[in-house]
Amino acid sequence: MWKCLAVWIALSSLGLAFAAAPESSTGALLLAKYASLADRLRQNQYQRPLYLDSSESDNDIQGDIYAVVDYPFATVSAGLNDPDNWCEVLSLHLNTKYCRAAPGQSQTVLRVSIGKKYSQPLEDAYRLEFSYRVAKASANYLEIQLSADKGPLDTRNYRIQLRAIPLANDRTFLHMTYFYAYGWAGRTAMKTYLATLGRSKVGFTIASRQSNGQPEYIRGMRGLVERNAMRYYLAIDAYLGAFDAASDLQLGKRLQNWFSATEQYPRQLHEIERGAYIDMKRAEFLRQQTLVY
Repeated sequence: MWKCLAVWIALSSLGLAFAAAPESSTGALLLAKYASLADRLRQNQYQRPLYLDSSESDNDIQGDIYAVVDYPFATVSAGLNDPDNWCEVLSLHLNTKYCRAAPGQSQTVLRVSIGKKYSQPLEDAYRLEFSYRVAKASANYLEIQLSADKGPLDTRNYRIQLRAIPLANDRTFLHMTYFYAYGWAGRTAMKTYLATLGRSKVGFTIASRQSNGQPEYIRGMRGLVERNAMRYYLAIDAYLGAFDAASDLQLGKRLQNWFSATEQYPRQLHEIERGAYIDMKRAEFLRQQTLVY
């Protein structure tokens, strides 16, 4: 049970100018969301143009991140409209031990192994199979969907979705969703974890403030999904940010950038030291390139 539980846990001024009118209703809705979030993107606790939201019901949990990135839409689209590149993104996450794109029955799948925050054999990790789908890819809108039917401890319907539209000045507006559902067994196991080993863990949403003004961050399931959503978003940003490096230097730059970005939020995201993370990930990327699992 605890093995599966550890796997699950793993799981400047902006203005309102945009590059071109979105050609789909979903693109138009995303543009409207960008306009409505202008003030929050401009001034927030994250020290970057980013807004994070989360929600929880009796049966599922979801984290949403909206952000402006300083990469042209063409760069974002070319980089993320490729299943192999998504394995590069996902593998930056602390708990991703392996990822390989492969043909499935009807579409490409990503065979992903999720484990603990330190090095471990693949047979000790939990294997998920994400279906990879390009819902839309045009000059003004991109939508990528990753979905997995089943996960550990009665979890199901995993979904990572990315939507993007171009903005003016070679920038792009992103919306990333991280979602999964769970049953009685999963909810019970997670409540046990959150009451014991995970009782000190917090998310990013400020639930209240102390008398001295210090924030009290949200805990529980929403705190959990917010941490993982942020880790996945920062992986996307770190992946895109290394394109300007020579090909043999890109992995090192991505690893350094992802770790540095997570360390901006140590209360929520710090787990291991930089050297341990870099060494572990270099070994995992090498295994990923040489082993078909």
